[in-house]
Amino acid sequence: MKPHRQQPLYFAFLLHRLSGLGLALFLPFHFYVLALALEGNAELDQFLHWSASPLVKFAESGLVFLLAIHLFGGLRLLALENLPWSNSHKNYAAMALAGGFFVACGFLLRAF
Repeated sequence: MKPHRQQPLYFAFLLHRLSGLGLALFLPFHFYVLALALEGNAELDQFLHWSASPLVKFAESGLVFLLAIHLFGGLRLLALENLPWSNSHKNYAAMALAGGFFVACGFLLRAF
């Protein structure tokens, strides 16, 4: 493995890219559900009944984790680009991961 790929900020970069990819893969499913809402109440009610299962709730918390990681990672990148460089950028990356984890756990606790 290349030396720069062992740095914590590389993992923050990779996590930000992968969370964006995960969110992009979710979008067609989201648009499908929105189309169900436009088609009629029966199809949407059937989907909402399915989405109340614990496995789907757990998957939703994963989606919230991806969204929070992408949000906090983007804020970290904004700080990186607009603030003077300091050695605390590793701390910003760790705070972004911790913030995403806490948001997802809060969503998961509220879902059940």
